[in-house]
Amino acid sequence: MVGTIRRLVLKNFKRFKSLELEFDPELNILVGGNEAGKSSVLQALDIVLSASRSKVESLGLETIFNADCVADFLGGERKITDLPELLVEVYIDGIDGHHDLDGRNNSKGTDHLGIKMVCKPVDEYTKEIQAILAEKHDNFPFEYYGVQFLTFTDEAFFPYKKPLKHLIIDSSQINNEYATREYTRSMYAAHASVIQRNLHGFEYRKAKLQFKDDVFKAMNDTLDIYKFDIRTSPKANVETDIIITENNIPIDSKGKGRQCFIKTEFALRNREHVLDVLLLEEPENHLSHVHMHKLIERIRASVKKQLFIATHSSFIATRLNLKKVIILSEESPSRSASLKDLSQETANFFMKAPDNNVLELALCKKAILVEGDAEFILMDALYKNSAKGVSTDADGIHVISVDGTSFKRYLELAKLLDIKVAVIRDNDGDYQENCVANYADFASASIQVFADTNDARYTFEVCVYQDNKAICDGQFAAGRKTLTVEEYMLKNKTDAAFQLLEKKGAELIAPDYIQQAIAWIRA
Repeated sequence: MVGTIRRLVLKNFKRFKSLELEFDPELNILVGGNEAGKSSVLQALDIVLSASRSKVESLGLETIFNADCVADFLGGERKITDLPELLVEVYIDGIDGHHDLDGRNNSKGTDHLGIKMVCKPVDEYTKEIQAILAEKHDNFPFEYYGVQFLTFTDEAFFPYKKPLKHLIIDSSQINNEYATREYTRSMYAAHASVIQRNLHGFEYRKAKLQFKDDVFKAMNDTLDIYKFDIRTSPKANVETDIIITENNIPIDSKGKGRQCFIKTEFALRNREHVLDVLLLEEPENHLSHVHMHKLIERIRASVKKQLFIATHSSFIATRLNLKKVIILSEESPSRSASLKDLSQETANFFMKAPDNNVLELALCKKAILVEGDAEFILMDALYKNSAKGVSTDADGIHVISVDGTSFKRYLELAKLLDIKVAVIRDNDGDYQENCVANYADFASASIQVFADTNDARYTFEVCVYQDNKAICDGQFAAGRKTLTVEEYMLKNKTDAAFQLLEKKGAELIAPDYIQQAIAWIRA
């Protein structure tokens, strides 16, 4: 069985005072707003799996400690016993021969394999800390905190004992020289055994000595005390000097998009024991649509690895599997939501459907779903006219254009996440059947469907024309020979809507059912 991460528990780590996430053994897609903490989750996993104090030191405790808990402490009684601690726990499944990791010393108090990072005040500095706290200034005593990596038996954990091989690829750092070097070293360590690495190091050092003896000899023979040599220190060895090439061209000589694709594709290769866990930070960055397709197919084909992907892309989330999505809340850092209970049928639908706005809906609190381009173009103007100048943006309401046949798919997602949604649609000549009976399973306190109740007013353009006849005639009547203005609007829906918006947007009267939808969604 391949080793996987079952659970992550965070306490006072970056924006999270507390957070607990359960993971899928194969694929986890982390989504959320720009400040929701997707990168922080990947960073927490990377730090603990690496058991790297140097990573913590390079970041600085002050940057990874939750700012609110620090502010709460400084604003309180400032007792040394109340000093906050930072905790990151990684619970692991499916690894044999690691009984030393199995214990109950975790926040759940249950037997499990795991590693944790604990940042807390060092006991030996108690007097110094008390003196600092007595001064009543606003400096927090980070310098007197220690960082420990421990097993769930509370034994010290060291990097060479890592139970899972992992790698993090951050597309924002794809052109960074240090990040590229670290990636190359990680991939080299994953592909070469310890015996092979020792042999490579020995042969490389021997080759350097041979180069000095053969090539520098004539020059050095002319010198006396001072001679030229080749560096053979740990800072200049095989691991620091190797590069990865594609068709003999170094990958760091390629464009950002190509580098991102190559690094991810190389890391995804299905070789036994190369990597157990791969962490991908916004893989969509720098990629064209074509390469995004290729990357998604490559991710789908990956086996024997647990993948964590932080993304803003609806395309990635839907094409891989919406059921694997974990949503992090931007407003409530301790909250998360999983889409694992979404029906497989709906997940499959979005996997095959044209480009969509699934994540836009999943990440909002309120939404208006419309079924065509014309409605989408005019909705903000109709909203402002009905809400006395207030815009959808000001009210925090997202307007999303949805093909009429897809409404129920979006509503299943809205129902699962308890998002308030107003559906605005045509009655298509039968209000009762198409707009009432059709949505009986979804109508609730948070989901309502709005359409004109008059079957003769069967579509949006008919309603807009009849409620704004003078405006529409003034815009479109000139030059009409065969089509009436209403017929013209029906045959040229998008163009007519855009012209009305440009010329008369502030004067349009919203049909009654749209006014009702706006009043309801604003309530």
